[in-house]
Amino acid sequence: MVVAHKELNVRLDPEQVRVIKQVGQQVLGEGTRVVLFGSRVSDHALGGDIDLLYESPRPIPRPAVAVCDLYGALVMQLGDQKIDVLVKDPTMTLAPVMQRALRNGVAL
Repeated sequence: MVVAHKELNVRLDPEQVRVIKQVGQQVLGEGTRVVLFGSRVSDHALGGDIDLLYESPRPIPRPAVAVCDLYGALVMQLGDQKIDVLVKDPTMTLAPVMQRALRNGVAL
C-alpha cells in the first residue's frame, strides 16, 4: 500500500502535483487517487518522464478511453512532455507494473 507523505519528496513542483490530482478527479471522479512512480520519485534517478497510476474506487467502463482522456488533459495543462498513464479500478487484476507502482510509488 502506498503511503501519502505530508511533504512530498518528488521531482514535481506543487502546481504539477495539483494539476495531476485535479485531472484525475475530473476524468475518473471523486475519490480517485494518483500514485507517482518511476524516476520522478527519486532525487538520484535520471529521466524526466512522469509515470502515473490513477486508481478509481469505481469500475472504469472503458479503460483505454480513460487513459487517453487523462493523458490529453495532462498534456493540455502541463505541456507536451513524456507522461505515462495507467488506470486501475477494483475489478482489474494488477499487472506487474501496477504492483511495482503501488509498492514503490508515492501517493500524491
